[in-house]
Amino acid sequence: MQTAAALHPFHMAFPVDDLQQAREFYGGLLGCSEGRSSDEWIDFNFYGHQIVAHLAQGQAGHGAESSVDNHDVPVRHFGVVLSMPEWQSLADRLTQAKVKFIIEPYIRFKGEVGEQATMFFLDPSGNAIEFKAMAQPDRLFAK
Repeated sequence: MQTAAALHPFHMAFPVDDLQQAREFYGGLLGCSEGRSSDEWIDFNFYGHQIVAHLAQGQAGHGAESSVDNHDVPVRHFGVVLSMPEWQSLADRLTQAKVKFIIEPYIRFKGEVGEQATMFFLDPSGNAIEFKAMAQPDRLFAK
């Protein structure tokens, strides 16, 4: 079993409709530094993980939703688990930037083992992103 100290960066590629919009969103709004790129893709440092926006018009977006805690959560989504202060800072920044949330920032599973802060929003191509923070980070996988 992997522990937090032994985590390895993940790599994820995903489709976008417009690379310049992806650059502005991930690099500008979310503050992800840019790595290598071409006319077809851009690498971003997503909190220490490598995500790659690939130009694939018409392939991006989310579809199915699943009911979680009385919210329709996009089944296909990705994100990062932050500390509570980092999460709050990002939530404030996104709110000030007038980002349209699919699920507004709130505390999910309040008082339960999995209590967490969460928020969902879309990138310009319609890919769903979730940022969360655990009330007790060591209980991320607790049942």
